[in-house]
Amino acid sequence: MATVGSAEVPLEAGVPDSAAAARTPASRHSLLVRVTHWIITLCFFALLWSGAEIVVSHPRFYWGETGNVLTTPWLQLPIPSSRALVPTGYGYVLPDHNGWSRALHFQSAWIAVGTGLLYAVASLLTGHFRRELLPAWSELSWRGWWTEIKKHLRFERPGEQEASRYNLLQQLAYLLVIFVLFPLVIWTGLALSPAFGSAFPASVHLLGGRQSARTLHFLVSLLLVLFLLVHVAMVWLAGFSSRTGAMITGRRAGRKEAA
Repeated sequence: MATVGSAEVPLEAGVPDSAAAARTPASRHSLLVRVTHWIITLCFFALLWSGAEIVVSHPRFYWGETGNVLTTPWLQLPIPSSRALVPTGYGYVLPDHNGWSRALHFQSAWIAVGTGLLYAVASLLTGHFRRELLPAWSELSWRGWWTEIKKHLRFERPGEQEASRYNLLQQLAYLLVIFVLFPLVIWTGLALSPAFGSAFPASVHLLGGRQSARTLHFLVSLLLVLFLLVHVAMVWLAGFSSRTGAMITGRRAGRKEAA
């Protein structure tokens, strides 16, 4: 008999406790974590797609309150613009042909924000942040940092015990994304709205102006894309099928499946 919590569970005849435990899937991700993860993933790709269309329409970034094709950009991407100046009787205007991308960007952003708030509030109430994402004080040392960095540089596949929890670099990366990059990309995105700027002008001024907010929004988005690429690479290194399956079913494979 094996004790699980306060209940006794019969073991298979002739099978040692350790062998039975190795074949028993262990809980890895709660339903809340899985649902919010996939919703935000879908929203992120929708934001990436629509955001790329918006950037291509005007791949120039400025610093300050105003900026247009007649002013010197702070940053210009080496790609052609999908829009061109159209002459009119009053001069030149820049037509807007990406209304669909702006609508998709806006809708996906609000769904992502709502889902992120649900995840954050629930994680604080259930202790998910404390258990999974807050590193122990003993790990916050140069030795701990260097150990994790060397493992990643060597592309070492994590063992079974390591796969059951987030390592130090993962914890710090998730905390950075959740509490710094996500709030910043939301703030800079809202600052691009004339209605938001009119209601909360100080929030736009703190960023240096609307054009500065657009530039920062783009740069923070690049950092989030970089995080996504590293995240997918680490999942692939650790075992893509087992890690993805854990995020779908909520359970990680036993020792034999994870090997």
